[in-house]
Amino acid sequence: MHVARTFELNGIEMHCEVHGDGEPLVLLHGGTGAGSDWRYVFDAPLEGYRVIVPDLRGHGRSTNPSGTLTFRQVAGDVLALMDRLGVERFKAIGMSMGAKTLLHVATACPARVDAMVLVSATPYFPPRAREIMARSTADTLSDGEWAMLRQKHVHGDEQIRALYAQMRAFKDSYDDMNFTPPYLSTISARTLIVHGDGDPLYPVNLAVEMYTAIPRAALWVVPNGGHVPVFGPMAPRFRDTALEFLRAG
Repeated sequence: MHVARTFELNGIEMHCEVHGDGEPLVLLHGGTGAGSDWRYVFDAPLEGYRVIVPDLRGHGRSTNPSGTLTFRQVAGDVLALMDRLGVERFKAIGMSMGAKTLLHVATACPARVDAMVLVSATPYFPPRAREIMARSTADTLSDGEWAMLRQKHVHGDEQIRALYAQMRAFKDSYDDMNFTPPYLSTISARTLIVHGDGDPLYPVNLAVEMYTAIPRAALWVVPNGGHVPVFGPMAPRFRDTALEFLRAG
């Protein structure tokens, strides 16, 4: 089964693709990415899963008329989408933006997430990340980068510029990503934290903080891994490890 649909929810149009039958598994992409990015990680059907792959607010084929973007908003969109699909409890994998969204989902509604894999997440934005965000602008993109982004985001160059402006605005955000250890301790989902030890945005000690605080957590530090170290040669190993973890419970 492969179904592509667009839902009107929370003031946006949210595009979503659903593949296969079985236990619900939600895949959440990273910032300035799209649901189609997952094809570089999962290059074959996932047997036994109903795989739900949305384009998050303002990304890909989804819209964002408000012009604002927070991870709390995106988490609300994901939960509303699950309601529309009739999914009460699910497993999930999120990368970067998708992983931070899952922290919001799993703390706001702990009973709804059975197990999750967080790739390059962070409980809060450290100074290093804020410095990099401050330099983030669509004006520095190469022609090749523009071409790649235009393939993902179908609503024109203004959509892409808006996404980069929103990513840059996180440098001044202090209340959206602000997960203390007591707050993280409310997460009931089995959680695999995957983090590159060379992540330029989020030092590995932040992954250790989450691992220490989340009750049923496991930690995989990827040697020489950067931000979102799950593509290219790492994809097969990540795929096998993530699926084994999700199926273990």
